[in-house]
Amino acid sequence: MSEGKKMTSSRRHHLKSLMLQIAAGWLEQEKKDIAAAREAYINENCPPPDLSGDQAALMEICKKIHAQIDKIDDQRYDAEAKVQKTDKEIEDLKLKVVELAGVKKPALKKVRMSADAMLQALLGGKHKVTMDLRANLKQVKKEVKEEPTEAVGDWRKNIEDKADRKKMFETS
Repeated sequence: MSEGKKMTSSRRHHLKSLMLQIAAGWLEQEKKDIAAAREAYINENCPPPDLSGDQAALMEICKKIHAQIDKIDDQRYDAEAKVQKTDKEIEDLKLKVVELAGVKKPALKKVRMSADAMLQALLGGKHKVTMDLRANLKQVKKEVKEEPTEAVGDWRKNIEDKADRKKMFETS
């Protein structure tokens, strides 16, 4: 296809559906192959037991089967432990890569936004919230303190009162 020509949407959808059909066929074939491989492995490694014989022979067969099950469980456990260990190592290496690369913080942009616009952006367009911060403030009136002039003006009287108090504490 050249640069000037574009594929029509119907053609694109048709090709996409064909690719999906082919992929679905491959997946189904892969499932069949896995099932056949599993069946072949079971037939090869697990022959059907010979159940003819007396009870002692059957008990012996059961013991052999239990021994094989224990051996396979040990192998499975070891494999799971190895997988968990490697997964942990992979996570640690990923963290080291992130630490070495460093987290680059983007430069913050100054945004001028009113409180109403912020709340609407956070809560979504559904909620109608108005927030006038100045309306919620208390009105405080400044009071001018006026000290009585009598207390300030007559300092000799205050000294005499304090002297009387001092004498009262000394006598007791």
